[in-house]
Amino acid sequence: MKLDNVKVASCLRSAAAALAVLFLIGWTEQVVSQPVSQPARRSQPLRDPKTHQAVLEVSQHAQRKEHEEDTSVRLMPRVNAEQSHVEICCLHANILNFYLNNILHKYSNRHPRMHQLQTDLHRVSEDLQSQGCNLTHYHDHQHAVEFRRKLERMEDQRGINKAVGEIVILFTYLHDYCEAPNATADATADKN
Repeated sequence: MKLDNVKVASCLRSAAAALAVLFLIGWTEQVVSQPVSQPARRSQPLRDPKTHQAVLEVSQHAQRKEHEEDTSVRLMPRVNAEQSHVEICCLHANILNFYLNNILHKYSNRHPRMHQLQTDLHRVSEDLQSQGCNLTHYHDHQHAVEFRRKLERMEDQRGINKAVGEIVILFTYLHDYCEAPNATADATADKN
């Protein structure tokens, strides 16, 4: 009888340890996919009026380069208001990363403020990643895929001009959803 109790206790300890590991893995996956803390989302270039101005100037410059005004195609997906600010922020941080790796370097010699803008946007991307945005988690998000698909359908230079022309939309989303919400926004969110 004593031997059976020892075996049962040993099995229960093993099962409890295995269960604890499974809970830890599940918890870790959830934590890794979301930013660490919502209030910490800050990036200096998002608050810098010079960066805002550079985004506006570069965007307008690219829009003037388009051969025809094409308002029927919008590359940047509209924000889904049902998503949390954290999800919207990290989704657009993923799209920003795509801009940095695939679009902006093709436009780098076309505007005098482009180099500084690329530096500022690279800093925003690094800040958001260091504060918990897992960019690869949002790579296959419907909006990110839709953005890349629309861009691929456009002629190369036309697509680059259109994307750079819409950088003001991307920057606005990053500014609005990646900055820590103010007390009024928090109180409104708590009531809902």
